[in-house]
Amino acid sequence: MKYLRPIIDLVLYGNFWIAVCAVAMTVQTQFILTGTVSWTPFVGLVGFSTLMIYAIHRYIGLKKVRIFTDTGRYFIIAKFKNHILFYAAIGGIGAAICFLLLSLKMQMALVLPGLISLGYVIPILGGKKRLRDLNQLKIYLIAVVWAWITVILPILDMGKLGIDNGTTLLLFLERMLFVFAITLPFDIRDLKVDGHTGVETIPSQIGIEKTKKLASIVLFVVLILAAINLLLDNYTTPIFIAMAVSCASTNWLIKNCDTRRDDYYFTGLIDGTMIFQFLLIFVATFVETI
Repeated sequence: MKYLRPIIDLVLYGNFWIAVCAVAMTVQTQFILTGTVSWTPFVGLVGFSTLMIYAIHRYIGLKKVRIFTDTGRYFIIAKFKNHILFYAAIGGIGAAICFLLLSLKMQMALVLPGLISLGYVIPILGGKKRLRDLNQLKIYLIAVVWAWITVILPILDMGKLGIDNGTTLLLFLERMLFVFAITLPFDIRDLKVDGHTGVETIPSQIGIEKTKKLASIVLFVVLILAAINLLLDNYTTPIFIAMAVSCASTNWLIKNCDTRRDDYYFTGLIDGTMIFQFLLIFVATFVETI
């Protein structure tokens, strides 16, 4: 573990893991609707821009949590902040190249979520506050923007937006609620930090146990939406089973999270549920064809 930790730290806190999560959610939408994965410039943009935005978020966020930089993930981020800035630059260059390769329609559709994402990590409110610093707003921003970028935009990129708006809406709601559920544990993890910065979150208002119950309810609704997608033939039976396994395993992880957990549990495992969900769907579909 002594030699493995530096590698894990690089993957997690260099923001490569969350970039892969974003790509996984994006190609999952492609795969569900077409049965294939296409490595388009848009998929590249999602990966590179996620790398850039999360790197900027970590770097700027250090200024607000200086008293926590002697331990845990903040110690690692502070120690390698110049590395993280370098990765942000790589992400920015890659994102710019991919953006230029997109159609004008796709470029225009990216403006609003792009501005919201930047406002989430860069102080734009009076030069001091980010959108994430507004009480309870951050979790809703994360859920909506992630669903927009990994569902609506891939569908638009494939030229399928408007063909079946009911399917699009169901997929959007399902993804938004799933992201909402897996973001709640991070608010539990960040209770002390958010308390220090004066940001009220759902766990700070209703408590940790009720927050976990809320996540369970939300994941159950995700499963109901997946069942509706199955009934409407948007999902095959293997995809529905994969979604059920994803919701159940994610719920187990959330139930067992608390503020004493190592950050690997959150940044690694809970974020990793996005990759796991895609792999479940991909493998389940592949097994069906054998």
